[in-house]
Amino acid sequence: MRGRLNDGEERPDADLRERLHAMETKVRKMRETRNNFNAQAKVSAEKRNSVQSQYKEHRGKIELLIAEVRAMRAEIKSFKEKRNTIQSQMRDLISQIKGKRKDHNTKRSATAEYADLKQQVDTLEKKFETTSVGINKEKEMVKKIKEFSKRIEELEPEVTKFKMVEVDMSDIDAAIKTLKSEADAAHNEMIQAVERLNEKTPEVDEAFAHRDFLKSEGDRFHTEFVELKEKANDVHAKIEELMVDVNKARDELKSVREERKSWLTDHNAAVAKEMQTGAQSESVADNLAQSLLSKEV
Repeated sequence: MRGRLNDGEERPDADLRERLHAMETKVRKMRETRNNFNAQAKVSAEKRNSVQSQYKEHRGKIELLIAEVRAMRAEIKSFKEKRNTIQSQMRDLISQIKGKRKDHNTKRSATAEYADLKQQVDTLEKKFETTSVGINKEKEMVKKIKEFSKRIEELEPEVTKFKMVEVDMSDIDAAIKTLKSEADAAHNEMIQAVERLNEKTPEVDEAFAHRDFLKSEGDRFHTEFVELKEKANDVHAKIEELMVDVNKARDELKSVREERKSWLTDHNAAVAKEMQTGAQSESVADNLAQSLLSKEV
């Protein structure tokens, strides 16, 4: 008959159980930590996505503001060029009065040259139509008209966007006065356009500042998301490493349990066999009968 297990032998897997329990507890806590990191990362991602959505919407507003500002600047430029064109035309007339016309080789503005050539062509055409000249002089006039007309065509694209102020060239003083009035009007329009742009500037600055704020917030939430996901992934990697030891311990414990179960099965079978009566076992009955016969003899 096999002996009974003493107290020390009843739980030979006690240390293994304790070690496995400690590892499983650690894994459970690590999973909670990982899940918390993932939950926080999800919140950061939602905040980031919300801010990025606001950023995209706000960027559309900024694009409209930029288009408006560009239109204002184009308007200012238009008034400025209009004023400069008229002033150039006016200076040209003043030079005529003072007899200070520039030399032929002196560079002049396109608008001034355009006006001068137009005037010369008109003068030549009237003279050609109303005055009787010789053939040579006539050819010379026709040649000049063609040359001037060709140059006028070349200059036309540069001055078409600013229509020359039409004045009565027969009265230069009155023409200069008219041009000065037109130049002053264009200048005032330019000043008003500049004031409108200046009034718009704070709104534009605020829009860009808010854009920068949204971008900064979006970047901050994204950085938080990345950092939290990295922490969650690091913990998850450690969990996987620890689970290798947990599974080994579980397999080892299972093996110990199966071995113990097998031992108990064999032990119980042996005890049961020793406790059998003659009615339960033929060999036991034979032994008892032989013992009784021996006593009678």
